[in-house]
This record gives sequence, structure tokens and C-alpha cells, in this order.
Amino acid sequence: FFFSSSTWNPFHSLYSFISSMSQDFLINFLAGGVSGAVAKTATAPIERVKLLIQTQDANPKIISGEVPRYTGIVDCFVRVSKEQGFGAFWRGNLTNIIRYFPTQAFNFAFKDSIKAMFPKADKKTEFGKFFAINMASGGLAGAGSLMIVYPLDYARTRLASDVGAGKQQFNGLVDCIVKTVKSGGISSLYNGIGVSIVGIIPYRGVYFGLFDTLSGYNPYQKDENAILRAASKFGCAQVSAITAGYASYPFDTVRRRLQMQSEKPQEEWVYKGTADCFGKIIKDEGVGALFKGAGANALRTVGAALVLVLYSEITAAFGSGK
Repeated sequence: FFFSSSTWNPFHSLYSFISSMSQDFLINFLAGGVSGAVAKTATAPIERVKLLIQTQDANPKIISGEVPRYTGIVDCFVRVSKEQGFGAFWRGNLTNIIRYFPTQAFNFAFKDSIKAMFPKADKKTEFGKFFAINMASGGLAGAGSLMIVYPLDYARTRLASDVGAGKQQFNGLVDCIVKTVKSGGISSLYNGIGVSIVGIIPYRGVYFGLFDTLSGYNPYQKDENAILRAASKFGCAQVSAITAGYASYPFDTVRRRLQMQSEKPQEEWVYKGTADCFGKIIKDEGVGALFKGAGANALRTVGAALVLVLYSEITAAFGSGK
């Protein structure tokens, strides 16, 4: 399907790509990382609320009744500000940036690198092939990036989901990783990696694939009017981010639940694996529980859309991929 063109030589394309990769890869890496760091800092309060709501049914302090449940987005915003202080909305943000910089940078760099290994497809005459290539390159890039930075993703989840106004469970990134490894071994840092890879493929596939496809049809993509160009890109990015978020959200919920028990001995785990976690959530809480925090996540997609726009503008300014 992808490689049906008789004029395309995969080995020649790979050689040509590698020989010209260094400059473009560096630009893509830095543009993706900077875009991600800026967007994540701007949307950190929304992201923390989303995580607190999403993981509260696996949080020991909430399960025990020590900390009351959050009843919704507004309640969570009000209580975090009141109980933990306004700065608590950025709890775990430094770790998130440390995690997100390489994640987003590798995502964009790998996506463009992987896409370059496929034959070109004309969006007007080969739309199916054009869309499938965008989906495949985005999904594979996301899976590859996740394998590299997963321990940082785990630490970010644990730091951001810490509730209450008292002493925090972890004193930072290093303390979180060290305590987890001491308790459950190195493998505990990768709890939920399987469902994460399964979930990241449709998320990144839709996120990048739909954006690249919509961008290909965007008549203002290269408009000289900077405001019109940025606004049209943001519209494409927002549609892509919201669609991707809902398409993969149940996988993300299961991943967060599994991460919440990583530092405990296995005999104390509530969920024995991905299938068990899916089953117990649906049985005990209903299918809707897989989408807890999805409302806040929809608001958070503004940051995801901003990342795509910033990346597009930065790479265009530096001439990457030309």
C-alpha cells in the first residue's frame, strides 16, 4: 500500500534522509521542546485539575476519606487554591517540562523523520494514502518517544496527583523515582507502559495525522498575514487535539490508575494489569469513569493546539524541511 510506487527506492530515500537529517532534526527537536515547555506551563493549572479528578479513585488519601472527593472541575480548582495555595496548580510542572521537552521534541523530530521514509502522496489524488502516512508517522513517533521518557511521565503523574495541604509524599522528581525503585524495583517505573503504548498510537496518530492532513487543505497555511495564518493553524490544531484526546482518553485513565499504585508491593495493588483495571473500572464505576476529567482535558487541548502552532511557526521561520 505505502510502497507500491515503482519509482521509489526505500534505501535511497533512507540514505538521502540520513545525510540531510542533522540540521532539520536539531531544528525540529528544539522547536518541539520549546513549544511544549511554553504550552505546558501556560496550561499547568488545567492539567493538574484534570489529573486530580482522573486519578482520585486510585488515590489512597481519597479512598481512605482523609481527603474528600472532588465533585467536579470548579470544586477542584477552588479547593486546590484554598487548601494548597495558588502555586500548587504548578505542582510537578518542572518535572512536567523536564518530561515534556524530550517527549514533544522526540515526537516532532521522529514524526518528520519517519514520514520522510515513506513515499510522497498527493493529497488531491491519493487522500487515503496521504492520511494513512500522516497517521502512521504520528503514531510511531509517539510510541518511540514514550519508550524513552516513560519514567519521567510516571513521576509527573505521581507528583501532580499528590493531594492535601500537609507534607507531600514526594520531595521532587529524584525522590519520587528513588522511593519507587526502592519499593518496587525499576520495573515499577514502567507500570502501565503497555496500555500507554496502545493508547499513544491512536492519540499521536490522530493528533499529528489529522493536523497534518487539515494543514494540507488549509488555504491560509502560508498566508502572508501572520494573524490569519496563526488563527487558521490554531483552528486545525484545536480540532486535532480535541479529537485525539477523546479517542485515547480511556487508555490514559487506565495508565494513570496503574501508575498510582507503582510504589506499593504488588500484593497491595488494586489492579493486577491493564485488562483487570479496565474491567474493575467499568464494573465498579461504570463506563463513564473511563472519561473522568475529560472536561478539563478538553480545556487543556488549548495547550496542545498551541504546541502545534508554535512548532509550525518556529520550523517555518528556520526553514526546516525545505
